[in-house]
Amino acid sequence: MKTITKTIIAASVAAMMSASAFAAEFNFKFQSSDPSGEKNFQVQQAWAEQLEKDSNGRIDVTMLPVGAVIKHTETLDGIKFGVLQGHITATSFFAGKDPAFGLMGNTVGAWSDPLQLLDYMYNGGGNELMREIYQPYGIYYIGASATGLEAFVSKVPLNGVDDLKGLKLRAPEGLVQQVFAAAGASPVNLPGSEVFTGLSKGVIDAADYTVFSTNHKAGLNDVAPHPVYPGFHSLPAIEVSISAKSWNKLPADLQKVMQDSVKTFAYTMVDTLKKADAEAVADAIADPNITVHDWPAAERKKFRTIARSQWEVYAKRSPNAQKVYDSVTTYLSEKNLL
Repeated sequence: MKTITKTIIAASVAAMMSASAFAAEFNFKFQSSDPSGEKNFQVQQAWAEQLEKDSNGRIDVTMLPVGAVIKHTETLDGIKFGVLQGHITATSFFAGKDPAFGLMGNTVGAWSDPLQLLDYMYNGGGNELMREIYQPYGIYYIGASATGLEAFVSKVPLNGVDDLKGLKLRAPEGLVQQVFAAAGASPVNLPGSEVFTGLSKGVIDAADYTVFSTNHKAGLNDVAPHPVYPGFHSLPAIEVSISAKSWNKLPADLQKVMQDSVKTFAYTMVDTLKKADAEAVADAIADPNITVHDWPAAERKKFRTIARSQWEVYAKRSPNAQKVYDSVTTYLSEKNLL
């Protein structure tokens, strides 16, 4: 009997020691701005799992979907006060804190491919500038990601800038609305959750929402059968950030592992959504009820000229916004993208 008891105790201790040996040194809770059912969130979960492997189990990130702990617009404060340790979200959500976040988060009309944005962030000084701007908030900006150049959903044909005049469209507040208003459209405040209903009931005739594949999956192209693709307007910057306290606790080797993993994640996200968009576009083209519109280069240039005039206006709203404007336009100029 004693032998059996000793065997059980020994097995229990061994199991506890084994569990302890594989317990993560650093446990972080991150919240996403995406719902659990979307492809974006699935890629984010895959990143967290890969990070655990890359760190040999030393880092464990729990990815939570949008709204799991707090509202998507409040995660910056959530990290600052320790409710979360990090987030993967759109930088533009925090434009109310500083217009710089709005301008960096969505420099409307600036990018014609997500790889241009990522090159600027990783090789053109964008990541470093964001770390500087975030420092007073107790946040460490690990690195940028992106989704893709957003498609545009519309109930009426849109073949160029002139077709935007008087158009009732849903657009996020801030720079996006400002640019569309300058182009002659009539922007409407509407939460993303109400875009489908708004189009169905005629509250709006078009919407700036998200990438083509997500729009298509949600049925937006069924109620608004004139999508514009590739998009001409919006390419949001997505960030992976962590509390400065959590970041500073990581040894140098794990900081490097985490930064490398975020960069890999960024390009994986872009590649995954690009493939999903290609499949969705092919499906839409095959549908006789949907017409995909691709704006000619001259119309895209015309829209960017309007957008650029609004970047200049927006940049004057804060010293940091001016820094973002100077940095982005310098990069675009050096790369002959203006």
